[in-house]
This record gives sequence, structure tokens and C-alpha cells, in this order.
Amino acid sequence: MSDSPPLRVLGVIPARLQSTRLPRKVLREIAGKPLIVHVYEAARRAPDLGDLLVATDSREVVDACAKHGVPTVMTSSEHPSGTDRIWEVAQARAADVYVNVQGDEPLITPDHIRLLVGPFRERPDTQVTTLKIRLAPDEVSNPNVNKVVCGVDGRALYFSKYPIPYDRDGIGVVRFKHPGFYAYRKAALDAFHHLAPSPLELTEKLEQLRFLENGIDIIVVETAEPTIGVDTEADLQAVAALMAGRAQKS
Repeated sequence: MSDSPPLRVLGVIPARLQSTRLPRKVLREIAGKPLIVHVYEAARRAPDLGDLLVATDSREVVDACAKHGVPTVMTSSEHPSGTDRIWEVAQARAADVYVNVQGDEPLITPDHIRLLVGPFRERPDTQVTTLKIRLAPDEVSNPNVNKVVCGVDGRALYFSKYPIPYDRDGIGVVRFKHPGFYAYRKAALDAFHHLAPSPLELTEKLEQLRFLENGIDIIVVETAEPTIGVDTEADLQAVAALMAGRAQKS
């Protein structure tokens, strides 16, 4: 309804230095700026975000962000996931929706954030949202690419690193990958933080399965805009090349 109050949407970029595959990646520089600053500048263009900040446990990240005017908040070093880090932010910062902007996704667009926030306006009982995009053939067997299958109503049925669904009779199937963007109500963040890691979560090493195993629906919205999550040196170089190409065009 048009007379309903606007959603208060807070974007949070969880950032830690202890990444395993690409150490200190959030501070790696592209075109003279740390990766985390590129993520902030990209997400800041989204009109759906009322505010945006970086949540970290690293004084080094705080200092690097301060040099570029990026707001930060210090959070506990005990958090096992970015979702837990956002939970801590939500204890002090009131919002209707919290958007998890991954600290290694510099190609996030305003439309990604629009799609994440939309279901909270259209279906007020929405607790968690995420995105999906069609899986490229060379990504099907890559365990570093997370996959998702959904019901006809847009609810996530399952997430896996395995190529799901299995096409038993070879009839041809559209598979979707899952870029790691989320948005949540505070109640969902509270539930996630206080629930123990679930059996499927521990098996697949995918934290979002904790929601599904505990009966908390995740609404999945399709995007056509690809991103490159920076997990490896090759990813970093691919993003740098893409940004350099864009800079030349503009």
C-alpha cells in the first residue's frame, strides 16, 4: 500500500582480514583503493539503502576505510560468520531490514539491492532474502560456486556446492548459482545467532542452511547481473581488468 511507512534499510559490509583462500583480501588494492572501499562505493549507489557501513574486527580495516571516508563499526573478533557480525550491528542500530553486502563483491549493483529488498515490501512476512543467477556450463561442477534450487513460490528448497538438481534422464535443466548477498529481518538474525550450527550446514559448509533446517524461509529472487566474488588471486585480477576497462570507456 502506498501509505505504508517506508522501510528503514541498513546495509552492512562484514569485513575480516583472516580470509583463507586469499589472505587480507579486503585490503588488497585495485586502482589505488582497497577492495573494501570499492565494495562500499558500489553499494552506496543503491537508493534502497538508507545507510551503509563496514563492520569489522580489525583496526587495520577501520584505518584503511577512514582514509577514504568509509564509516565503520568495530565488532567482536569471536564471530564465526558475517551474519553473526551483522547480528551484533543490529543490536545497536535499528532498521526494518539489514542487507548483507559481502566485503568481497565489488561488482554489486543498485539493482541487486533493489531485488533483495523488494520482497520485504511485497510480502511483509518475509524474513530472509537472497539472489540467484543462471549457472554457466563451466560452473556446474565447480564446488566453489554455490547452487540453489527453489520452489514455485520463490522459496529456497536447498543450497549445495554440488550441481543440483541432478538431471537423471538428461532432459536438460536450468541450474542456478547463488551469489552470497542476503537481507534479513532482525528476528531472523537473532534466530540465526542463537541457534546451533545445523547438521546440513556443517555437512555442506553453507551457513544459510541453518535457516532452512529451522523452518525459516529464504525468498530467492533472480538477477541477470553477474558478479565476481573475490576469493582467489585470479578473481582479484579479473575484477581489476574489468574495472580498468570500464574506466577507459568512461
